[in-house]
Amino acid sequence: MRRHVLPPFCAAHINRLAWIVLAILMLAATSAHAAAPKYVFFFIGDGLAMAQRSAAEYFLAAKDGKPEPGIVKLVMNKMPVQGMTTTYSLNSIITDSGAAGTALASGVKSYNGAIGVDGAKKPVPTMAEKARDKGYKVGIVSSVSLDHATPACFYAHQPSRNNYYEIALDAAKSGFDYFGGGGFKDPAGKKSKIEGEKQNALDALKAAGYVVADTAEAIKAAKPGTKLVALNPELDADKALPYALDGDKKGLTLADYTAKGIELLDNPKGFFFMVEGGKIDWACHANDAAASIEDTLAFDAAVAEAVKFAEKHPKDTLIVVTGDHECGGMTLGFSGTRYGNYYDYLKNQKASFEGFTAALKDYKKTHDAASAKFEDVVPMIKANFGLIVPAEADLEAMKSAPKPDENVTSPANPYGLYLRDFEVAAVKDAFARSMQGESQKSGDEMDYRAYGGYEPLAVALTHILGQKAGIGWTSYSHTGVPVVTSAVGPGAEAFAGYYDNTDLAKKLMGALGDKQIASN
Repeated sequence: MRRHVLPPFCAAHINRLAWIVLAILMLAATSAHAAAPKYVFFFIGDGLAMAQRSAAEYFLAAKDGKPEPGIVKLVMNKMPVQGMTTTYSLNSIITDSGAAGTALASGVKSYNGAIGVDGAKKPVPTMAEKARDKGYKVGIVSSVSLDHATPACFYAHQPSRNNYYEIALDAAKSGFDYFGGGGFKDPAGKKSKIEGEKQNALDALKAAGYVVADTAEAIKAAKPGTKLVALNPELDADKALPYALDGDKKGLTLADYTAKGIELLDNPKGFFFMVEGGKIDWACHANDAAASIEDTLAFDAAVAEAVKFAEKHPKDTLIVVTGDHECGGMTLGFSGTRYGNYYDYLKNQKASFEGFTAALKDYKKTHDAASAKFEDVVPMIKANFGLIVPAEADLEAMKSAPKPDENVTSPANPYGLYLRDFEVAAVKDAFARSMQGESQKSGDEMDYRAYGGYEPLAVALTHILGQKAGIGWTSYSHTGVPVVTSAVGPGAEAFAGYYDNTDLAKKLMGALGDKQIASN
């Protein structure tokens, strides 16, 4: 009789088995009358829909040059419960983050630009506030500024998302236990319409008992029991963390802020913790596929921190992951590649559109439109995007190079990252427009369609690299595409199906023990 010998478990098998065991434990702990979970994580990927999730998975599978297509599953996509969520606002099929954040935080439809108020501009209670009132500790983390629309909707109540100073003051009044990630856009109230002398919002936070830390050492040193506002040491002009693709030598990652929050918030009474990956959206606004993927991976790493915590508390931890809307109209397919897709090309991009724009800005300091030469930036294009401007000999060789097989993932064409003649023309035109400067920017509709108001050369290059990979875009704005919602833990089964973002909030508030919501 032949003996069947099982192969030894590899790391992937062990990881898969651990997830299966965790899912079984968590789902077994649920029932129609289960007690409210003690620990609740709510992850919101700004601009994160199915295309953004899938692009990250295909990239992970392709970046090592595997010849066959496939996916390497994200942590959020491994969760046993998956649903679909609509995102329209009170006044538009296409929501902004204010209306979407209000819906997700409070279960109420509102107008685009609203922060924690209904259509009549009346404040509505948020799930974070309700959790606080029930004795939960509360944390809010974001990779963009803490007064930006999504995080603000969990603690502030303002008629406009642009009331940054007033939103920051609302943070000081919130009584929440932890804020972390980005900074505040207008802490001094310079753009506020409030008249008279204004207290600096950071001083208001300190007066409310918060420790405001803005160095990695001080943030990491904070002990449980501290009410902490952790401001990343390295912030961009909009007070957000750098793009994950660009790296951060001084500060912490979104996963670090999540882990620190767990450390500070963990207590016998439980906690509610909202974490936003905000720069996925910003990268998609600029149609930067590689930057959006890297920030999606950074967001997923933060989700992994919650999963590690849940493995220790499987019967008490609910994790819900969603997006507030789709952004950019990202699609996994492009007319120029037909059925082909070459995601491994994206690993050649070393800087986000913003990082490249900063490098180009340095060039502009010593060159104007008259003195600028396209040849000067050719090495910069290759270093940042892996795209090669061909020499005459290359152009001739490219004519006889084999075309890539649309039925396989890896292209046979060795000139895949070389710019073709029409691409060279488009890049040269974009370079010329970039060198004209802000004063020479056209208000022409076709210019907007080409560059979206961003640095022309940067966007031309992100478009070309994305198109070569097989990724297309339809917009520089949000779209009305539904998003994916994932869940694991006690009460997770409620998040299966197809429902609105206001219903998602009601389900989550019901899981938190809101009897009024649960009975509706």
